[in-house]
Amino acid sequence: MNKILFVCAGLLAAAGAARAQSYPETYLILPAPTPTPGPAHLVVGVGLSGGGDELASARYPDGTTAHIHAGGLVYLSAGVDYHLLPEFSLQGTINYHVDSAETRHGDVRFERFPIELIAYYQPNPAFRIGGGVRYTSSPKLTGSAVGAGRDISFDNTTSAVLEAEYFQDADIGVKLRYVHETFKAPGVGQVDGSHVGLSVNFYF
Repeated sequence: MNKILFVCAGLLAAAGAARAQSYPETYLILPAPTPTPGPAHLVVGVGLSGGGDELASARYPDGTTAHIHAGGLVYLSAGVDYHLLPEFSLQGTINYHVDSAETRHGDVRFERFPIELIAYYQPNPAFRIGGGVRYTSSPKLTGSAVGAGRDISFDNTTSAVLEAEYFQDADIGVKLRYVHETFKAPGVGQVDGSHVGLSVNFYF
């Protein structure tokens, strides 16, 4: 009887040891949970634009002239990109758009603060097209080289935007865009600010 109990105890101990050895191995091969990416992403971008009527010019000491256009020149963007569905998304951004020149004899600057809302259709992960609206706030031409220091404040304006974006990967996009824009100011009349832009955008 003692031998039987001894053998049973030995078998139970061996089974417990085998279970202790196999449990960690089974635990380690379980896949770690991965968080599901959310539909909203922050976006920041920088771009160059060209087009529109000439507003002013500034002459450099070497005789060259810089021309300030209503559609130029550099713009910065920051906002949110939200995917409603894999094929459809919305993007809202706040932007700063400026064209400027500085010389020893004066400087000139045309700056404005656009707010944009764009809707996109994305047929595949690498490409999407979109269109939307742009509301440009506080467009203003300033500088000592403009009208003997006279500043020109234009009315706020609403315009249309068309875009195409190519994604190098999920976090970097290159945009080609067209903005149909018009500015008005008392005593100046209507100014064409339509332009083409190319930008690089980073998504987080």
